[in-house]
Amino acid sequence: MKDVGEEMAQQLRNRNWIKNYKELIDDAFADEEVKAFVKENQLSQTELARSASKVYEFVSIKRQIKNGEVTPAPGYQPQLILSNHLIDVAYVPSEELMKSKKQAEIRARVRTLNMPKAIRTAQLADFDITGREEIAQAAADFIDTYTANPQKFIQGMYLQGSFGVGKTYLLGAIANGLAEEGFRSTMLHFPSFAVEVKGAIGSNNVVEKIDSIKKAPVLMLDDIGADQLSSWLRDDVLGIILQYRMQEELPTFFSSNLSMQDLLEQYLTVNNRGEAEPLKARRIMERIVFLSKEYTMIGRNRRHS
Repeated sequence: MKDVGEEMAQQLRNRNWIKNYKELIDDAFADEEVKAFVKENQLSQTELARSASKVYEFVSIKRQIKNGEVTPAPGYQPQLILSNHLIDVAYVPSEELMKSKKQAEIRARVRTLNMPKAIRTAQLADFDITGREEIAQAAADFIDTYTANPQKFIQGMYLQGSFGVGKTYLLGAIANGLAEEGFRSTMLHFPSFAVEVKGAIGSNNVVEKIDSIKKAPVLMLDDIGADQLSSWLRDDVLGIILQYRMQEELPTFFSSNLSMQDLLEQYLTVNNRGEAEPLKARRIMERIVFLSKEYTMIGRNRRHS
């Protein structure tokens, strides 16, 4: 932050001292907030004279803010204080700056990987509950229960439904709701994550990528089942993530266009080479069922409205 006092003093020095100084200072001391401060602290004429430049600074910055002008300390408001029996000016964060900082802190608690921009502002209050009251209540209950006791295992939600019905939005709303209560979560688009993991093989940081995901306090895997799954991705990526989360009893959410049954039969069982591996698929499915409860989301496709 700039030295506001020095900047105000420079403004005074640049003016015609003899002609304008007394007028400027008298105007500053006529400010109602200044008069109240002087009366409250019972300052002498000598103390007031020595405080003149600070009073001018306070009034000038206050007027700049009121007029919507750029100030030397954007986002901060001047406040009169007493220092060694003289008037001084302190700068405190404005209400708008405090709100902005709080929102930034909340957003930082939601880690997103290849997720749409809209989820940053998703709120449960804006979720269309028509015909989906049970799902909305389950989401609210999860936030309340987890907030009350984050150490206790709580099943997440497996949201299945058609394209554009709001599955991803609801996951974002839950994540933001948790963030407002001070809790962190990770949301990722699983098909995109799968591509990133495969690309990390050459740089030998596959384990690092998997570890950063599997240990998230709350994990949300969006759009699972939308890609072709290799045996390696199923067993050594998804399987490792889910195994860890089941053992550690960490809340996990999923969204998919497929029901759990279809996910098992169409996505997990047959790999990208067309080979059927039902036993390995059921092993993964057992972990998904343990970690989440299935909900069917209905509604119109909001992407086309």
